[in-house]
Amino acid sequence: MIVLSETAQDHFRRLIEQQEIADLGIRLRAVHPGTPQGDCQLEFCEPADLHGDEWQVECSGFSLYVEGTSVPFLDGAEVDFVRDATGGQLTIRAPALRGAPLAADASVVERVRHVIETEINPQLASHGGRVSLRELTGEGIAVLQFGGGCHGCGMVDTTLRNGIEQTLRQRVPEISGVRDATDHATGQNPYFS
Repeated sequence: MIVLSETAQDHFRRLIEQQEIADLGIRLRAVHPGTPQGDCQLEFCEPADLHGDEWQVECSGFSLYVEGTSVPFLDGAEVDFVRDATGGQLTIRAPALRGAPLAADASVVERVRHVIETEINPQLASHGGRVSLRELTGEGIAVLQFGGGCHGCGMVDTTLRNGIEQTLRQRVPEISGVRDATDHATGQNPYFS
């Protein structure tokens, strides 16, 4: 359940009234959920803009729609608006937005996946790429699978050795090295040829 304070509802209602569009609502979605870069995006939406999987929150004079895929990350969020000398500040507190912290007793595999998802993939995403853990050998070798812009990229060896391997070995001391299991010859849209 998302909680909107009365001042936040008043703020949204005023913005909607200024648009003079019938049945206009507000859509809320999570951007980069489950990562340290997790954030929220708000936008106006008309009924025709809805996909049908949204979670609808009835407010005073309008509806707030939460994008379906964002619900797990925004459930329990609190939206508030505090007036000040410059107009005001809208805040959204969403405890699950950036993902749950890693448990103290997490396995090596869980820790490697956590580092990949929270540190490595957000950086690779700037080039349209991603990486996933395919296997962890008994010798501590992380076998990785590249995708997106990294699949077939001419710089993947540099990224692997100077970026990913160093990061994983620093964050997860049990990792002794990394190996790429990707068939780069089949890459269709590499960032660097």
